[in-house]
Amino acid sequence: MIESVAGCPPLAHGEDVPPHSHDFGQLRYAASGALVTTTRAGTWVAPANRITWVPPFHVHGSRAHGATVVRLLEVPAAPARRLPAQPAVFTASALLREAYLAVTGDHEPAGSPRARLLLEVVLTELDRAPREPLRLPEPGDPRLKAVTDLLHADPASPATLAELGHRTGSSERTLSRLFGSELSMSFHQWRTLLRIQRAVLELGEGTSVTDTATRLGWANPTSFIDAFTDLVGQTPGRYRAKARAAG
Repeated sequence: MIESVAGCPPLAHGEDVPPHSHDFGQLRYAASGALVTTTRAGTWVAPANRITWVPPFHVHGSRAHGATVVRLLEVPAAPARRLPAQPAVFTASALLREAYLAVTGDHEPAGSPRARLLLEVVLTELDRAPREPLRLPEPGDPRLKAVTDLLHADPASPATLAELGHRTGSSERTLSRLFGSELSMSFHQWRTLLRIQRAVLELGEGTSVTDTATRLGWANPTSFIDAFTDLVGQTPGRYRAKARAAG
């Protein structure tokens, strides 16, 4: 059974939590704002009604998107085996969200019968919750990381791979090979996935589909809608409406 609950001070927009790890697993829910979690395995975004799972000993850092209040739930090794071996983001049902908020509140003593029951509800609901597919792989090679860092700072940049290589001191051919061998995708695919992750955050805050497409570098809303629908499984308009209704 999960044994302990922890809180986190509110995070300002853009505030970073440096990389660190725990000997326990951690569930992370942004009660307001949104949380971006980065591990060696990749980057995940968790806007409204998403819960991030970080297994024990996985080094992870965070960045807040908007004024963010995070509810943290510690998961010791034994119950952590009921959850995935790799980080993941789950879609939270109404029942999962309410049980999670109740067990991470300040008024229920840890280890009480009610707390144990709520925790079991959380684990059971997570077992059946859909997982978000938008994991953005992160590179280890410093040549490739120099390029992806530039794109993280400006996802809307129209720079070609050759131009980014010139800025970072690597050839286009080398970088193209590294994208394929290390990240198993092309430069174009990686940048599109990065932009879609950022679009999830923008839409969750209520930004219109057209404004989101413009902010993130698409030539027109139609190409953005097509890319978003292919990766997320629903149109950005529908995603935005559901996120706003849930919030």
